[in-house]
Amino acid sequence: MKALFLHLESWTTRIAMLLACLMLAVASGLAVFQVITRFVLEQPAEWTEVLIRFSLIWMVFMGIPMAFRQGAMVSVDALYRAVPTHFKRILDMVVALAALTLMLLILWWGYDYAVRGRVQTMAGLESLSMFWAYVAMPVGAVFSVIAIVANYLDPRRMELETAQ
Repeated sequence: MKALFLHLESWTTRIAMLLACLMLAVASGLAVFQVITRFVLEQPAEWTEVLIRFSLIWMVFMGIPMAFRQGAMVSVDALYRAVPTHFKRILDMVVALAALTLMLLILWWGYDYAVRGRVQTMAGLESLSMFWAYVAMPVGAVFSVIAIVANYLDPRRMELETAQ
């Protein structure tokens, strides 16, 4: 069961990271387009700024699961080095529970916020609902919950292994 869950997590985190990279590429491409239209053509495209912001929000929430999966939390790393060996698994559990609590709150309130924001439209893109920007929070939280549980079951401490 653990192996099956970790296999599922590897796919979900990979998908989330692919989406994060795609959103970074979209934001970068739109930024270049915006610079060209604004400073070369002198005809700014105001919709690009909105889509850049939208894609950066998605990039962040889709990138968080990979950070959780790799155990890349600097403050926890410092604490992890300081505690005795027999307390490290307890620290892992406390960190996982705190992170799960945060992600479940983001999932709950993020979904509520997205649903309430569905009547709003994006400035510059009036045909697009703000729901699509806000829904990044609960979607990212779902991917993050899976990554947090996987990191608890199979800890990875990439930062600890490479730190001097």
